[in-house]
Amino acid sequence: MGIFSGILGNAWNVNKNDVKKELAKVLNENEDINAAFKLVRDLIVFTDKRLILVNKQGVTGKKTEYHSIPYKSISHFSVETAGHFDLDAELKLWISGALEPAVSLQFRKDESIYDIQKILAAVCA
Repeated sequence: MGIFSGILGNAWNVNKNDVKKELAKVLNENEDINAAFKLVRDLIVFTDKRLILVNKQGVTGKKTEYHSIPYKSISHFSVETAGHFDLDAELKLWISGALEPAVSLQFRKDESIYDIQKILAAVCA
């Protein structure tokens, strides 16, 4: 269901070893990946030290933005689940001192948002 879910905008779990190879230049030597989710071409990566949002840009996806957020900087987050008429679920992250969310991610009706919320609740506690 991975590829089909990606086309629809759903997130799915990704093999941590594959992500570690892909992010080899970004990760610190002693940094471990706890969980990773793929959202079409983008990645949401939880390490033992930070949250990394990987945004592949352009038609070819060669240009890539790595948004690194230390867990201690996340002041709060919200998860809005999909409803009957609204098919999108949304995750918002606020950084300390910010009035507006620093990150807003859209998901189609998807169970992965609950997994992501549980991980955030654990690392931001």
